[in-house]
Amino acid sequence: MSQVVATRSIHSSFLCPNPGSAQPRAENLLKPSTFSFDVFSPKKTSKAGFHRRSCQIVARKAALPPTEAVPVSPEDEIEEQLQHLRVIPQFGDTSAGMWSKPTVRRKTKIVCTIGPSTNTREMIWKLAEAGMNVARLNMSHGDHASHQKVIDLVKEYNAQSKDNVISIMLDTKGPEVRSGDLPQPITLTPGQEFTFTIQRGVGTPDCVSVNYDDFVNDVEYGDMLLVDGGMMSLMVKSKTADSVKCEVVDGGELKSRRHLNVRGKSATLPSITEKDWDDIKFGVDNQVDFYAVSFVKDAQVVHELKSYLKSCGADIHVIVKIESADSIPNLHSIITASDGAMVARGDLGAELPIEEVPLLQEEIINICRSMGKAVIVATNMLESMIVHPTPTRAEVSDIAIAVREGSDGIMLSGETAHGKFPLKAVKVMHTVALRTEATIPGGQMPPNLGQVFKNHMSEMFAYHATMMSNTLGTSTVVFTRSGFMAILLSHYRPSGTIFAFTDNKRTQQRLALYQGVCPMVMEFSDDAEETFAKALGLLQKQGMVKEGEEVAIVQSGRQPIWRSQSTHNIQVRQV
Repeated sequence: MSQVVATRSIHSSFLCPNPGSAQPRAENLLKPSTFSFDVFSPKKTSKAGFHRRSCQIVARKAALPPTEAVPVSPEDEIEEQLQHLRVIPQFGDTSAGMWSKPTVRRKTKIVCTIGPSTNTREMIWKLAEAGMNVARLNMSHGDHASHQKVIDLVKEYNAQSKDNVISIMLDTKGPEVRSGDLPQPITLTPGQEFTFTIQRGVGTPDCVSVNYDDFVNDVEYGDMLLVDGGMMSLMVKSKTADSVKCEVVDGGELKSRRHLNVRGKSATLPSITEKDWDDIKFGVDNQVDFYAVSFVKDAQVVHELKSYLKSCGADIHVIVKIESADSIPNLHSIITASDGAMVARGDLGAELPIEEVPLLQEEIINICRSMGKAVIVATNMLESMIVHPTPTRAEVSDIAIAVREGSDGIMLSGETAHGKFPLKAVKVMHTVALRTEATIPGGQMPPNLGQVFKNHMSEMFAYHATMMSNTLGTSTVVFTRSGFMAILLSHYRPSGTIFAFTDNKRTQQRLALYQGVCPMVMEFSDDAEETFAKALGLLQKQGMVKEGEEVAIVQSGRQPIWRSQSTHNIQVRQV
């Protein structure tokens, strides 16, 4: 496919044969022509090939005659073009990393839910090749035997793959309120009376059971019940000791075991149910990398789970799912107690006004980034691709917004679990994220980033390593056993890739979730120089760096490797 280059973009991404030809390229790009005037075809590439470079195109008014301004449309005036060029930095300004090495690896990670469409060996391999970084097991569906099969397949892939690794995330069901089984779907029409009862086994055209005994106590007259995240809605009109009578507001087809929410309220069920504890034990036995805990309402739930994991000697990180109304007032304490958060927009949009969801998404991402926590945006990202081979334009924009806001991961649910086009969905997410990342200027960090790390000298070195990477256009190499330093570097968002070498396979798998981190497992020797040389040789062999390329090596973190506790350093080396 040809690559069209438009020069009107300040932070343009264009193809160049070598790092030293930016000035001639800029002059060529500024020749008079139409809006889309340069097309690079793979057939025209040189033997060495073109490499993508994110640069800032620069022009000086004095250096360019007025006739060299680029008209975008016939109505554009020359002065308007020159005014646009005046705001672009000068070529001599390299503070934003304009000479950065080509970014060939996607930084934002992709979480794929594994289900009937993708739970085979062939499909897991193909998903990994298409861009999957984290395999999610949704414990709301399937049994332990089916999930065990997926875990074994992912572990088999990790054992065979030399340059890629897949994390395993176990997502608990949580205290979901669902309708009961129906012999056949029921069509609800606006104005119709319909009843929910706590009696078991009821499934008639005008009444269905629910699986929650306190359902009657939790709802009040005038409450709005949402079915399937808002696909249908019913207004509570009255209630008895064991039933709730409603009037259908928005109708639809009611099927078995549909999810029920009450607008603005959360169920009084515990966040971790008995089934969840069984699933958590299953995860401990299988050494999964992450738990995604559903409907977390307060930090106590996280502390309870972490205490249990510590007693089991399990090194599993906890991702809290922000999806209930009760969690919003406790956002800071919940995220502080956790290792990361997931913006679960489905239930969040059902329990809260839907217009609040994008605002909460941005707020949660900002909180996580300021605390140095991982953050995932989930639900409906490519919903239409469950049944269609191409996404809607709004879905593409949704992915781009999550990437630009700074999310570590973006998640596919039904798209890969039971959709018709799981591989296409992953490829769309990959290409949109990669293209969006190419437009994000390097070195942008939240102003309050690092408050949680303020007691660590490592924070200062992570900051300066990031500045060095952005200025010199280098990738960063870090050696870590716990993953702490690689995670810290990730949250500073350097423009280059973070190559994180570890001698711990579990650490490698966990780092697969973090933005910009390429985790590598390798045995460390007692000699630092020998390990450095081995690591750079491995990167070069796998085509991740080239001979003569510079990389920044960071030695810092909580656990000293080849240094004393009080010594931290950054060095730039040539491959």
